Amino acid sequence: MHKFSRFASALERLLPDMPPIDLSLLIWIAFLLVAGVQLFYYLFFFRRLAFYKTDDQTADPQADFPLSIIICARDAEHLLRKNIHYWLQQRYPKTDGAPNYELLIVDHCSEDDTARYVHELTGAYPHLRLIRLYQQAKGIPGKKFPLSIGIKSAAYEHVLLTDADCRPASVWWAARMSQGFQPGKEIVLGYGAYEKQPGWLNKVIRYDAFFSALQYLSFALAGYPYMGVGRNLAYQKALFFRHKGFVSHQHIPSGDDDLFVNQAANRHNVAVMLHPDAFTYTPARNSWKLWWMQKKRHLTTGKYYRRSDQLRLGLYATSHIGFYVLLLLTLLLPPAHLPSVWFWSITLGVVLCRWMIQHIILRKSMQVLQEHDLKPYYLLFDIAYCLYYLIFTPLAFKRKVSSQWS
Repeated sequence: MHKFSRFASALERLLPDMPPIDLSLLIWIAFLLVAGVQLFYYLFFFRRLAFYKTDDQTADPQADFPLSIIICARDAEHLLRKNIHYWLQQRYPKTDGAPNYELLIVDHCSEDDTARYVHELTGAYPHLRLIRLYQQAKGIPGKKFPLSIGIKSAAYEHVLLTDADCRPASVWWAARMSQGFQPGKEIVLGYGAYEKQPGWLNKVIRYDAFFSALQYLSFALAGYPYMGVGRNLAYQKALFFRHKGFVSHQHIPSGDDDLFVNQAANRHNVAVMLHPDAFTYTPARNSWKLWWMQKKRHLTTGKYYRRSDQLRLGLYATSHIGFYVLLLLTLLLPPAHLPSVWFWSITLGVVLCRWMIQHIILRKSMQVLQEHDLKPYYLLFDIAYCLYYLIFTPLAFKRKVSSQWS
C-alpha cells in the first residue's frame, strides 16, 4: 500500500496539469481506432480488387482440358428456354471438331416439362446431357443432393457451376473461367452479377451483391478465401471428393457454394477470374419481400464459417457501424479538455481521409466489376449499411430456415 501511494504521488508530480479522462475523450479515441480499422481493410484488402489487372481484352482465351458445366434445375423449363442456348454455344476449344465441354442438366423432381425440353435438345447438341432425379434425398434439403449427383456424374475433372436463371456475359465465359485453373489452383471464384433494372430495389440488390463480391474476392486475393457464389464457381472433382462433398453441412439448405469453399479453400489453391467475359448475370428479385427471404436464406450459413473468417468479417462490420455511430457521438460530445483546433483538425482529417480512400477504391472496384451506374450512390449505401448490419446480423443466427433453393 505504501509503495502504491509513493507511485501515485510521483505520477501527480510528473503530470500535474493532466485532466481526468472523461467519457467524451474515450468516445473520440474509440472513433479514431475504428477509423483506423476501416482504413486497414480498404488499404490491405479492398485495394486488391480495385487495382486488379485483367487479361488482354482482345486475346481469345485458351483451355487445355475438357470441362463439365453443371446446372441444377427444378421446375425451370421457362428459365432453360431463355438461357440454355447461352451455355450450349460457348466457344470452348474443340477436339476433332466437337466441343470439348459438356453441359450437364440435373433435373431435380421437376413437375413441369423441364426434362422433356432438355431431352428434345440432346439430339441437336451431343455435348448436352440430362440426369433426372425423381426423389428428394431424406435429410438433405436444397440442391446439395442433385448437385452432388451432377458432380459425381460429370465426365470431366474440372466442373463449372451456375444456376438455371443465370446467363453468361459472353461466349467466352467457360473458357475464361477455365483459365483460372493454373498449376496448384483447384478453385476458381467468379463474379455473379445481377441484371440492371430501373428502381431502388434493383440498386440495393446490385450494391449488396457488389459489396459481397468486394469482400470475398479481395480476401481471396489477399490469401484469405472464405466463400464463393454458385452462380459462377468452378473447382476440381478431386477436391470435392477429398472433402467428402457437402457431408459436413448437408443438413443446411444453403451453403452448396460458400460453405464448401469455406471448408476446401486455402491461401494457395484459389484463383479469381475477373475478366468481364467471365461474369454471369441473373435477374434480381422484383419485390422487397422476395429479396428479404433470399437474404435470410443466404445469411444462415455465416455462423458455420471458420472462426478466423467470422472474426475478420465481424471486425469489419463492427468498425463500419462504429465509424458512423462514434462520429455522431463525437460531434455531439466533443472532448472538453482537448483544444478545439486539434479536435476539429484531427476529426475532419480522419473522416476526409477515410472517405477519400473509400471513394477511390469503391469506384475503381465498380469499374472492375462493370457496375458503373452505382458509383453516384456509394456514400448513401455506405451509411445505410449501418442499418443493414443491425437488421441482418441477428438473422444469421436463427435456427429455422427455409429449405427452398436460394
